Amino acid sequence: MQWFKDAKLGIFIHWGIYSVKGISESWSFHNGHISYEDYMQQLQGFTASKWNPDQWAELIKESGAKYTVITTKHHDGVALWPTNQDSLSIPLLSPVNHRDLIGMFAEAVRKQNIKLGFYFSLLDWSHPDYPNFTNKQKRYKKDSVRHNRFVKYNFAQINELEKYHPDLWWFDGDWEQSAEWWQAKELRETILKNNPDAIINSRLRGYGDYATPELGLPVNKPKNPYWELCITTNESWGYQPQDTAYKTVNETIGLLVNCIGKGGNLLLDIGPRADGTIPGEQVEILKGLGRWVHKHSEAVYGTIAGIPCKYFDDGITALSKDKKTLFLYIHGNPSGSVLLKGINNKIKNIRLVGNDTPLSWKITSKPGWSKYPGLLYISIPEDAFDKDYTVVAVELDKETSLYND
Repeated sequence: MQWFKDAKLGIFIHWGIYSVKGISESWSFHNGHISYEDYMQQLQGFTASKWNPDQWAELIKESGAKYTVITTKHHDGVALWPTNQDSLSIPLLSPVNHRDLIGMFAEAVRKQNIKLGFYFSLLDWSHPDYPNFTNKQKRYKKDSVRHNRFVKYNFAQINELEKYHPDLWWFDGDWEQSAEWWQAKELRETILKNNPDAIINSRLRGYGDYATPELGLPVNKPKNPYWELCITTNESWGYQPQDTAYKTVNETIGLLVNCIGKGGNLLLDIGPRADGTIPGEQVEILKGLGRWVHKHSEAVYGTIAGIPCKYFDDGITALSKDKKTLFLYIHGNPSGSVLLKGINNKIKNIRLVGNDTPLSWKITSKPGWSKYPGLLYISIPEDAFDKDYTVVAVELDKETSLYND
């Protein structure tokens, strides 16, 4: 789990036939917004005609992400690799000319030394042996023969995907059935037998390694020491041209900073078009995020959760692994100095992260008759602020010690 905890940033990719009409992935037919037949007609419009997996991988690298997760199969049951199972497969049924999209993407990602993650939907609303179809139609309630056939099919597809050697499995859809129904324990054992170093997300009915809060930025630090916020660049997972509610670069960096401060990761989603191109707004967000991440890499990768917000007026902090450097994340361009309080340590040095500019500071209100460590005011020159988030490194004499009387 260590590489995952150190990575801090991943890029999520929702790519599938739903991008043809720009509609909600799988849910659009499940909830009756479009007929199943019309939804599946999108197979003929999914061309990937302008897709360049190397360009995708290079953009992910530029964003500063250390890992990426791509949808191998969503709830609609449409696979992005040439599956040998009795199933729907884009390489076999759409105009992509039998290209193995997952295989090509895996190869491109590995060239950039990025960890590879696979999203895989446990449920499959298209499969004749899966009990649920739409929110109003069910195929069956109890049928052990069909149930066992479906579980065998799921295991077979996961076994097919193992040939690409994913570092991480991002399961989804587990809420519809129990752990026993999915045979989650056996599934985990199978994955780890093939790759003992594989990481599995929490959506395996209690048999995963890390928590996956979705869309909502945690207000409190999650209890699981390993966690990742998955969130969209606009309001949609897949490509939907009518959705123009994109987050700004500054807002996206703010999400990452909030995750870092609580010891977690950000998994930021993009939704490419059916031809394989990525919308310009999403490219801009990833490039802008990358500018900030690469500049402040010391205060991103390998950090651990910071100190309680009551000690720092701006609220968000993180620590180096040895807890001897405290990173302060400052939003905007505050006038005057910033205040840090309740730090028992002696200060060795204070500097800007990104260019190591030394900063001046002063300690006031430290009475000789009390153990109170005083108020630490740090001055930042007007022209030194980053346009998004400025990061200050406070270097301490030993592990961070907090006054709490």
